[in-house]
Amino acid sequence: MKNKIVKNILMLSIILSGAACKKQLDLSPYGTIALSQSFQTISDAKSWDNGFYSSLRGNVQGGYILNQDFQADQTNASLDFGNNYGSVHRWGTDFAATDGALSGPWSAFYVALKNINLCIENFPTIKTTSTVDSASLNQYLGDAYLARAYYYSELVIRFAKPYESSSAAKDLGVPLVLTYDVNEQPARATVQETYDQILSDIAQAKTLLAGLAGSQSTTTFNIDVATALEARVRLYMQDWAGAMTAANALISGGKYPLATTQAALNSMWTNDISTEVIFQSHLSEPNELGNANGTYYLNYNSANGRYDPYFIPTQAFLNLYSSGDYRIGAYFSSEPCTISATNYTLTLVNKYPGNPNLWTGSVTNYQNAPKIFRIAEQYLIYAEAAAETGSNDAKAQAVLNELRTARNAPALSGLTGTSLLQAVRDERTRELAFEGFRLWDLKRWHQGFTRGTPQNLNAIMQGESYNLLTIDADDYQFVWGIPTNDIQTNPNLVQNTGW
Repeated sequence: MKNKIVKNILMLSIILSGAACKKQLDLSPYGTIALSQSFQTISDAKSWDNGFYSSLRGNVQGGYILNQDFQADQTNASLDFGNNYGSVHRWGTDFAATDGALSGPWSAFYVALKNINLCIENFPTIKTTSTVDSASLNQYLGDAYLARAYYYSELVIRFAKPYESSSAAKDLGVPLVLTYDVNEQPARATVQETYDQILSDIAQAKTLLAGLAGSQSTTTFNIDVATALEARVRLYMQDWAGAMTAANALISGGKYPLATTQAALNSMWTNDISTEVIFQSHLSEPNELGNANGTYYLNYNSANGRYDPYFIPTQAFLNLYSSGDYRIGAYFSSEPCTISATNYTLTLVNKYPGNPNLWTGSVTNYQNAPKIFRIAEQYLIYAEAAAETGSNDAKAQAVLNELRTARNAPALSGLTGTSLLQAVRDERTRELAFEGFRLWDLKRWHQGFTRGTPQNLNAIMQGESYNLLTIDADDYQFVWGIPTNDIQTNPNLVQNTGW
C-alpha cells in the first residue's frame, strides 16, 4: 500500500541482539532478520502476541478517547486549556481532515492491523511439537483475530456513518486490509461489509479461544472478552436479539459481579482492582505505562496544592446523578483550583486519578489501567437492546435497575416505550462517562446537543464555539474525515461528506 498506512508499518524485521557470522552477501541488514525467519517457533508467535498487547495498551487511552469526549457535550474548556484538543472541542472549520485527531487513530490502528494480518497469515505455518504448544498457537491466533475485530470496530465507528439496516450495504465503511500487500491501494468497503468482517473475526476468535475461560480484571484475551466485543458490535449494528444474547451470556454467568459499595467502585477507578472488569490492559512501572487521561481533567500542581484542569464537567452533566449515587464519589472530586490566577472550588473528573502502584515519582502520573470491557456496559447493552425491541420492557427495566441499585441510585418503575429507552440512554451516559462512548452514542442515536450550563462561567472559555456550542443531529463532523494524506496518496479512497 502506497499510502500512509504502509509508510508507518513496522519494517518486516525483528531487532536482535547480535548477528550471525556468515558471508556478508548472505546476511540480512545488521541487527535484523528477514520476515521468513520471524515465524519459526512458538516463541516467535509469543513475541508477536506480546506485541499485540503492547500496541493495544498505547491505542486505548489518551487521544484515542479524549478526542471524542472533548468533542461531545459533557465538558467545558477552562481558561487555561491551552488549545489542547481545541479543534475537536470547537467543531467548525478548524476541525479539518488534516487534524491529528483523525490521522492519529487512523494510522495507529492500521499499523497494528498490518502486523496482525502478518500473524494471521503466518502463525499457521509454525510447526508445533506438543499439545501444549498447539494450544498456545491457537490462543495467539485467536488473539490476532480478536484484535483485528476490535480495531475495525473502532475504525468504523469513527470514520463511517452509523449502521442502519436500510443503507449499510451502500454506505461507505473503511478499507478492509486483511493481507499484507505493499502495493495495495484499498478502496473503502461498505458499512455492511465492514461489520460482517468484524463478526467473522469475532467468530474465529471465539472458536480459537473457546477453551480459555475469562477471569476478573484479566489482561489477556479469552472467550469472555470476545463475547463482550460481540455484544458491543451487535448493539452498534442494531441487532437487538444478538446483543441481548451476547450480553446475557456474561451477565447470567455471574463471574463479574457489579461493584455495590462506594469503596469497591473507588477501588476500580483508583487501584485498578474490581470484580466487574472483563478486560483491562496491563500496566507496570516504569517501562510498561500507557497514555494518561487524568492530566487534562485534573492537572495537579504540587507546588501550591491546587488544580488547573484543562476541561471541566458541565453542571448540566453533573445534575444527571441523583444524591447518594456512588458514582459521584468515584467519578468526581471537589477540588481547589487556580485558573488564570483566580481561585475556585470546582467538581473535577476523577475517573483517572492515577494508581499509586504505578507512580514513578512522589505525585501521581495519572496512570490507570484502561478498562476496555466491564460488566456494567453489558448491563446497559442488554437494557438498551431489550428496550429497542418494544416487547421486552419489563426485562429492560429490571436489568437497568440492577445496575442502578448497585450504584446506590433509586430503582425506576412503570417505564415503557420512549420513556424507558430514554432512561436507559441516560444511565449509559452516567455510567460510561469519560470512557470514550458519548460522541458515538449521540451519533448512532441521531441526536444533536447543546453543551449546557457550566459550573462557573468565569472559569471557562465562552462563546458559540465553547459553552454555547449547539450541534444538530447528524452533523457531518460526527463522521470523522479520512486523513488528508491518505486521500492524496490513495486515489481509491473517497472522502466523507463535508470534509
